[in-house]
Amino acid sequence: MSEQAGSSAPRHHKPKPFAPVDFEPFAGGADPARVSEAAHLAAHALISHGRKSDDPAVTKRLIKLADKEGLEAIAEMWAESPPRSLPGALWRLYALRAATQQNPDRMAAFFQAGKDTAQVSHVVAGVAEPPGADEVRHMADAILSGAFDGDFDVALERSAAFCRVVALGQARFADDSEHSNENRSSKLTKNSHQLVKTAEDLEAAAAAWRRGELD
Repeated sequence: MSEQAGSSAPRHHKPKPFAPVDFEPFAGGADPARVSEAAHLAAHALISHGRKSDDPAVTKRLIKLADKEGLEAIAEMWAESPPRSLPGALWRLYALRAATQQNPDRMAAFFQAGKDTAQVSHVVAGVAEPPGADEVRHMADAILSGAFDGDFDVALERSAAFCRVVALGQARFADDSEHSNENRSSKLTKNSHQLVKTAEDLEAAAAAWRRGELD
């Protein structure tokens, strides 16, 4: 899918402006329904309100939430959301960003190994050039700070393509380790399968966004 193809994606309603204090009542032993409500509020605010707002004060508050103190607390709420929901998709972007930050060399090695496999053109159909780890991280930074102004569905699909390429790389490393290190091979295979599932969830979220059904 091209970047232009997502330009007509429907946008959701504007949520009300918010600040970090809005989430304090949901901490520790809170009603799950209220936690879910807060997770959706934060997700919609970052994706919809943050990109449309003409109010510098609102934008400033949203970006402030993306620093270490704010985003981690919100991500904890997103983690409990259904995989194919807006907060669920943002949680997967957050986790993907964290993985590329924590293990940049290993992720780069998996990505390169995946790109070198014959199957790569099939698993990332529609994406001319799968994004590398640095691009995925920068794209996630923009989305999670409320500063992203591109096509959200395209960003989700490109992130999914990255997951699929890395999963191929992990599978290749697993095959190479099968006889010399069975435990490592088994772990890499499991991680590869999990990344494919993440890719499927991100792709489904992108499709739902285009239909105006991602909530």
